[in-house]
Amino acid sequence: MSGMTIDFRRTVPVFRIFDVAKAHEFYVDYLGCTVDWEHRFAPDMPLYTQVSRGDLVLHLSEHHGDATPGSTIYTELSGVRALHAELAGRNYPYLRPGLEQDEIGTSLTLTDPFGNRLRFNEPGAEAGCRTPASPPA
Repeated sequence: MSGMTIDFRRTVPVFRIFDVAKAHEFYVDYLGCTVDWEHRFAPDMPLYTQVSRGDLVLHLSEHHGDATPGSTIYTELSGVRALHAELAGRNYPYLRPGLEQDEIGTSLTLTDPFGNRLRFNEPGAEAGCRTPASPPA
């Protein structure tokens, strides 16, 4: 294996969904994502789709076994307070998230209609603040 390099390019989480209209209401109308593409093996088959907003890219699947409902993704971003304000101004009656602050930063957690959680975290600027991916000092 000498001479071969490994280059991970992108990680795209897959969330299980059960209702396309509810998924679009949450991911497109509320979170502000764009539907990049949709795929079905046949018109009456389950949907597999990609939604994105900037560098946030998610695959949503109606296929049994693709993902486990109730999963969580952790995403670092800047502008978590602006995202919170943007979402608070949207007409989405099913969710009114707050901001949480702890030793790793300020976070906003959203739960989609299928129990999946999106945890958006803006790391703190304090010295010694570690993100979950950082090894202990």
